[in-house]
Amino acid sequence: MHNPFVPETLDGWSALHLMYRIGWERLGAISDSERERLADEAVKALAVPDAGATAFVQMLGHKADLMIVCFRQSFEQLAAAQLALSRTGLHTHLKASTSYVSVVELGMYEMTAKIHEQLGQKHKPGSPEFEQAFDAEMETQRGRVMNRLFIDLPQRRYVCFYPMNKRRGETVNWYSEPFERRASMMREHGMIGRHYTGKVTQVISGSIGYDDWEWGVDLFADDPLVFKKLIYEMRFDEASAKFAEFGPFYTGLQFAPSQLAAYLGGSVPTL
Repeated sequence: MHNPFVPETLDGWSALHLMYRIGWERLGAISDSERERLADEAVKALAVPDAGATAFVQMLGHKADLMIVCFRQSFEQLAAAQLALSRTGLHTHLKASTSYVSVVELGMYEMTAKIHEQLGQKHKPGSPEFEQAFDAEMETQRGRVMNRLFIDLPQRRYVCFYPMNKRRGETVNWYSEPFERRASMMREHGMIGRHYTGKVTQVISGSIGYDDWEWGVDLFADDPLVFKKLIYEMRFDEASAKFAEFGPFYTGLQFAPSQLAAYLGGSVPTL
C-alpha cells in the first residue's frame, strides 16, 4: 500500500564504488609490458556485458589511489564485475580502502503528493483500483525520466563522491517533519542545483538498506571549483544546514580505461 507521507522513488542503475590503495613498490618492480598486461586484463574484466558503464578515477589525497565506479543493470552484474576484478593479476597489487553500494534514484516528493491528490478524487485510497492506478502512473513517470535513471557516464574530467544522511536525532529529525515541509525544503534545495545546469552532472543514488549512509552523491565537472561552490552554496539552504550529515569526500580525475597502464606506470592518465 502506498503511503501518502512517504515520497516514492524511481530507481535506475545499480551502482558500486570501489576504492583501492595501489602497491606502488611492487608495481614499480615489474616491466612496462607486464603492467600493460595487468591493466588490459583488468579493463577487460570490467567491460560492460550489455548496458551500463565503468569509470576509472585517479584519486587525490590519502584515502585511495584508484576509484572504480560500476553502473550496471542489477546487483548480479555488480557482483560479477567485482568478482572478475578480484580474479585479475592487478588485484594482487590493490588493497581495498572502502566501497559503496547503492541504486541510482530520483526522489518524487512533489509528484508523490500530486498523484495521491489526483487519484484520490477517482478511487478510494488503499483500494485495489487506487494501487493499480498509482503503479501505472509511476511507470509513466519512470518512462519520462529514463535518461536520468540510466544516465550515460559523464565524460567530464573531475569527479567528487560523498555519502550523506538526513538527521534523525532527538531534537532534529528529518523523517518526523510534515510531508509538505520536507517537500518545500527539497524544492528549495533543488533550485540551487539548477543554477549549475551545464556546469556539473549530478548522480544521486539511494543506499538505505544497502550501505552505512542513506545516499551517495556523484558529481562530474570540467572545473573542480564547481564542486566547492555548489556544495558551499547548498550548505545554506535549510534542508542541508539543519538536516544534512555528510560523510567523507572523495575527489579525483576521471581517465579513459585505455590509460590505466599509463597510470600504473607513473603518469597522470588522461580522459
